[in-house]
Amino acid sequence: MDLPQEIMHAIADLKFQYCTPIQTKSLPETLHGRDLFGKAQTGTGKTAAFLITALTKLLRNPRTEEPRRGTPRVLVLAPTRELCLQIHKDAMDLGKYCGFNTVAVFGGMDYDKQRRQLSEQRVDIVVATPGRLLDFKQKQDIHLSRVEILVIDEADRMLDMGFIPDVREIVYSTPPKGKRQTLFYSATLTPEIQRLSAAWTHEPVSIEIAPEQVAVDTVDQKVFIVTTREKFALLMHFLRQPDATRVIVFANRRIESERLQEALRRFNIECGMLSGDVPQEKRLRVLEGFRAGKFKVLVATDVAGRGIHVDSVSHVINFNMPNDPEDYVHRIGRTGRAGLLGQSISFACEEDSFAIPDIEKYLGHPLKFSHPEDEWLKLPEPAAGQTSPAGMESRRPSSGRPPFRGGGRGGPRGGGRGGPRRGPPRH
Repeated sequence: MDLPQEIMHAIADLKFQYCTPIQTKSLPETLHGRDLFGKAQTGTGKTAAFLITALTKLLRNPRTEEPRRGTPRVLVLAPTRELCLQIHKDAMDLGKYCGFNTVAVFGGMDYDKQRRQLSEQRVDIVVATPGRLLDFKQKQDIHLSRVEILVIDEADRMLDMGFIPDVREIVYSTPPKGKRQTLFYSATLTPEIQRLSAAWTHEPVSIEIAPEQVAVDTVDQKVFIVTTREKFALLMHFLRQPDATRVIVFANRRIESERLQEALRRFNIECGMLSGDVPQEKRLRVLEGFRAGKFKVLVATDVAGRGIHVDSVSHVINFNMPNDPEDYVHRIGRTGRAGLLGQSISFACEEDSFAIPDIEKYLGHPLKFSHPEDEWLKLPEPAAGQTSPAGMESRRPSSGRPPFRGGGRGGPRGGGRGGPRRGPPRH
């Protein structure tokens, strides 16, 4: 692709050897200045694709005059603080030999520090969440009239979170489409997303990376049929395996995450916890500790989980099956990244079974179900002075099997919430 030497040096440092599908399809187009509409989820390599495009353009077209402060050439919009920070980190890694200044702008952190970064030095790349960026724009701390490349990442999440009016104001503060390059990404393709893409891009090349490719190709998915009370013992079994080197455990609710963290600590398993209620500064410390290997287990909810971008996650464990099929793909996409193989392990109890048909339909294939071995359901002794967490004891029904068995396409049969069901299987 004839990339500049500075970028190739950083790519070699990061040990990237091959392009992902979205990089293969998009880079030849975007490096020649074309706008892009990309349908792709996290974990596909799209961040590197748009950053390599932006850095290459900046290197090949250096500024001829010193601009006023707070005037970026590249603007990347992201829906969450976590994603904003991850893109900023990737920009620093890929651009470390380029000499550009990259600033992250997002809410929940030191406002004055971010303002000084914008107003007291040259700014080449800004990665921002919409709300905080508008604050700085309205106070004239940032000027968007010289933006050459605009990246809108996870546009569907911006729509879901109510950010589109803010994004629209930001977009129309940059040069008109046709005078800037716009790279527009979304994990879903709805009529509203299509309208926004048409309004903000100029004759874009369209690229689609199917979500099931992310879910299936690099992640080994297993589902174990268990009762609610057996889940914790089975979780402990997998956490004790030698290959469980970096594990994310997903729960559906904050209270469940807190109980899991407390229970794991009773067995001397140090772990971090992320939910929507965790303050931003603590959230950053937890993510950094997990990334640095200070603890190997991270318990998270879906609200926090989408912003987790950590290399070499060996296992994702769904303590609860998510209610939204798309969340299932986002969860297991935390492992099996950058060409590595990952393990996804899900626990399906009486209530979780009702989410399975929709997940299978979304994936386009049935999940594989099995029963855990009896030995896997025996809890070790808690740490000295601790007791087994209430409601998380190891227990088997007298039959030796959970109260429901596989059926239909390999998953649990329907049956209300515990009782037998007359008629055909739920599938």
